[in-house]
Amino acid sequence: MFARRSSHSHSESFSKYRAGKSSSRSKRSFRDPSVSIRRSESTRSQKPESPTAAANLTSAIITLCVGPEQRLFAAHEEVLCVSPFFASCCRGQFLESHAKQINLPSEQPEILSCILEYLYKGDYYPRLLHNKRRDSWELENADAANGQAAAESTIVNQVDGAVILKDTAVYCAADKYGLDELKRLALRKQGLQAAVQCSTLLSSARYAYANTPDNDSKLRAHYLALIIRSRSTFKRSGTMQMEMEKGGKLFFDLFVAMCNHMDDITSASKSPFSR
Repeated sequence: MFARRSSHSHSESFSKYRAGKSSSRSKRSFRDPSVSIRRSESTRSQKPESPTAAANLTSAIITLCVGPEQRLFAAHEEVLCVSPFFASCCRGQFLESHAKQINLPSEQPEILSCILEYLYKGDYYPRLLHNKRRDSWELENADAANGQAAAESTIVNQVDGAVILKDTAVYCAADKYGLDELKRLALRKQGLQAAVQCSTLLSSARYAYANTPDNDSKLRAHYLALIIRSRSTFKRSGTMQMEMEKGGKLFFDLFVAMCNHMDDITSASKSPFSR
């Protein structure tokens, strides 16, 4: 069902400290270190339930032809119609009259699989699990070896071959298909990832900018904040240097966000309540 992931290894290595913490001193290097974007998750936010928990699973079966290789998926019409995008397709705007087939040539099979898993089960792999001892949420593969967890958290972008975070691609697909709860879930799960290569984060940020509207206030802001918090790591990244030389809206937004961050620090230092 899933496309093969790239098997090449990254030359970059990740440090063990979390994003935003740069207490360790090391020699300057242009090898890309890593950033952990994991943050604690309070149980105050409940685990999402399936949007089709009470759906009638006797509705018509729709075939979905996905990607340039035309991988085939099948789903119940009523389940698909939770998405405004697919509801429009099923009403006949793009649906072939007799074939009951929707063609999605630009979608990635791995991502559509996550979309369908969410529509049927309310989550996608790796799922959110409740850690009773810590009273927090975590990903079900949190105890997997770093290499395995990293492989499960990324996909290869079929457009340019770049390795990107799966949760970022799921967020962008959820935005396209009108699944706001899935967007929130994907963003939340992305915040639980750890030991992500700088090159992967930057290619994911570019993907996010290419596949979200300019008024997106969540995913884009997530990447800007992450880079600023981990600036001591990114400033030593050769990949960061190359990406900045390429330019793009991402880096203008990053410049503005960094200026705002510096203004906040300056204002705080001038406050009569600061020490």
